[in-house]
Amino acid sequence: MSFLEVRHLKKYFPVTSGFLFSKLLGQVRAVDDVSFVVEEGETLGIVGESGSGKSTLGRVILRLLEPTSGEVWFRGKDVFKIPQSDLLDFRRQVQVIFQDPYASLNPRMTVGQILGEPLMLHGLAQGKEREERTSALLSDVGLDPAYASRYPHEFSGGQRQRIGIARALAVRPKLIIADEPVSALDVSIQAQILNLLQELQGKFQLTYVFIAHDLSVVKHISNRVAVMYFGKIVELAPTEELFRNPLHPYTQALLSAVPVPDPEAKSHRTILHGDLPSSLNPPPGCAFHPRCPAGIAECVLSVPPLREIKPGHYAACIRA
Repeated sequence: MSFLEVRHLKKYFPVTSGFLFSKLLGQVRAVDDVSFVVEEGETLGIVGESGSGKSTLGRVILRLLEPTSGEVWFRGKDVFKIPQSDLLDFRRQVQVIFQDPYASLNPRMTVGQILGEPLMLHGLAQGKEREERTSALLSDVGLDPAYASRYPHEFSGGQRQRIGIARALAVRPKLIIADEPVSALDVSIQAQILNLLQELQGKFQLTYVFIAHDLSVVKHISNRVAVMYFGKIVELAPTEELFRNPLHPYTQALLSAVPVPDPEAKSHRTILHGDLPSSLNPPPGCAFHPRCPAGIAECVLSVPPLREIKPGHYAACIRA
């Protein structure tokens, strides 16, 4: 039994117009037949450019959005069939770290209230014990427990994200969906937050689904990486294998854009022309073929399935 298993997950958003929005123009296929497995204790990185469906995928796993079809199994239970009476327990075990540390915290609550609220809602601590747990959470994320009486506007972006991480840890979850948790931070602060997440993962035996668009960030923290394009996973492999031997042209293009910290190093940059296809009018066959530098006529005829090319290395490309 896998810790987390996503099976043929789809999330389509209808596009309507007309009086009372009654006319259906089409559907945006934000997540289109995605499947993968996450084992307990690992970090799966999910990368792709804006509009690829990464964040929508995370929200469907969290059940913040209901799926169009497909299944998500968490510790042997079908997430979408969990009865309302057991949903609170699922919420306790699966938490989220949001992208924007400024918008994710209630400006009218102190840090102590922000961290104490989930403890109260889940019945984990009251009174003096709740204050002690709050102080311990602040210490765990590298903040002074005395900060519990302050408000979010009194902190820097990095400190606010630490508070967001502490809030996610408050209910002792098993799985954390991190939705671009460092993209709004300075580079130096990004490294601190990534190191903190790794330390906390070892201390609390956490499992991460880490969503990002920065490949260097994903390389630092992930055990395996899934590359998304136009709602689909186009490549999935262990991190070192993916960076050493990318098989899909889209992955190759993404990796070629990663800066090399050596002014004398020469690298070949793959330039992708054009933007993502229209979600309402997707191209036939492989969605990447209009931008693919290695595309051939067969790419237009059918959608390539995600298949195992090498042990543990999957790619959705007929040329792989």
